[in-house]
Amino acid sequence: MVTLGELVMILDLHRQGLSVSAIARRTGLDRKTVRKYIERGLEAPVYGPRKPRPTVVAPYEEYLRERVTAFPELTASRLLREVRARGYTGGYTALKDFLRTVRPAIAAPFERRFETPAGRQAQVDFAYFRTAFTDEPGVERVVWLFSLVLGHSRLMWGEFVVHQDLQTVLRCHIAAFEALGGVPAEILYDRMKTVVRGEDCEQGIAYNKTLLDLAAHYGFLPKACRPYRAKTKGKVERPFRYVREDFFLGRGFRDLDDLNAQFRSWLDEVANARRHATTGRIVAEHFAEERPHLKPLPAGPYRAVLKLDRRVTREGMVSVGGNLYSVPECTRRRVVEVQTLANEVRIFEDGRLIASHPVLEGRGQRRIAAGHRTLPPPANSDTPREPPVPIGPVGDTVARRPLAYYEAVARRLALQGSRP
Repeated sequence: MVTLGELVMILDLHRQGLSVSAIARRTGLDRKTVRKYIERGLEAPVYGPRKPRPTVVAPYEEYLRERVTAFPELTASRLLREVRARGYTGGYTALKDFLRTVRPAIAAPFERRFETPAGRQAQVDFAYFRTAFTDEPGVERVVWLFSLVLGHSRLMWGEFVVHQDLQTVLRCHIAAFEALGGVPAEILYDRMKTVVRGEDCEQGIAYNKTLLDLAAHYGFLPKACRPYRAKTKGKVERPFRYVREDFFLGRGFRDLDDLNAQFRSWLDEVANARRHATTGRIVAEHFAEERPHLKPLPAGPYRAVLKLDRRVTREGMVSVGGNLYSVPECTRRRVVEVQTLANEVRIFEDGRLIASHPVLEGRGQRRIAAGHRTLPPPANSDTPREPPVPIGPVGDTVARRPLAYYEAVARRLALQGSRP
């Protein structure tokens, strides 16, 4: 077989008028070969497959095939030790490349879908989102979606929050149970720090004590999913992509309250009103059948208390969760005790309740309760103050009077009581 260069030479000499014998003498080829390529013309020569060169693995290929056929899970490092004992002098990479071509493929097993009975299980998790509220243009905020999904009907409840702390977790649980009108028998969690404190080989998973108190109050069993089992919580993790693509992207939100208001409308009108791809049922209608199987809500509210000490600032404020709450001007202690409930912040001085505030969402907010300040706010102050508490008819408030006024009233009443 001639090379492409020899073929070009033959055809060029032929065009110059040389005879077949002359071309054969010039190229050193047989006249029959020269005549064949002149008749064929300019065609790329066809080369046969190159003979494989012997490799360092070749003497052990049969042994390796037998081993991986009988035991497909044998590692390359294990087989390397075996063939080196038989005289193999090559490297690990050459052996691994050969094993990749002969190791039998392991068919992936079918996934098992775990369907839970009605009222049996819910799954809880947080998802990460970033947004810029129109009230603060140019400032990107991180928010978290707390989501609870019932395993049977796939009903979703959720709320966007700015913290993943224990107080937020408790508050979201309580709000979810009230919205559902009941409690599932068990709740499956990822290993978030507010739920799982650690794991011991002898005692098993150690749950947060306050979460266990919440579970005992509402009668559900907390369960932490096994580590490195990404598909265990698929019923709550898969909807996060659905929320991001169908609700979150391309929308504008004024603030966190507006975000949650739009999200609740989307849940009612879209997410829980759709036909679920897996169950084939309308989610809300399916939940109506599951709801009677939920455990009833307890008679009383959950009142877990998280205690901590906080220092009062010079402005008479106490910092809790990144927000500032007021204390009365008569407060004397510089350090007070703060008790945080799921929906309330209470402040104590020497064991006496001196202030009570609803929990503020977000960070950097301030709240001054009614009666905590006697002087009017400065002209440049943007901190809202609670109005005085009305008594009697709406709009009537207690007028401020000097103590002498009340002393005069007391003397008059005393004189009236002494008359016959």
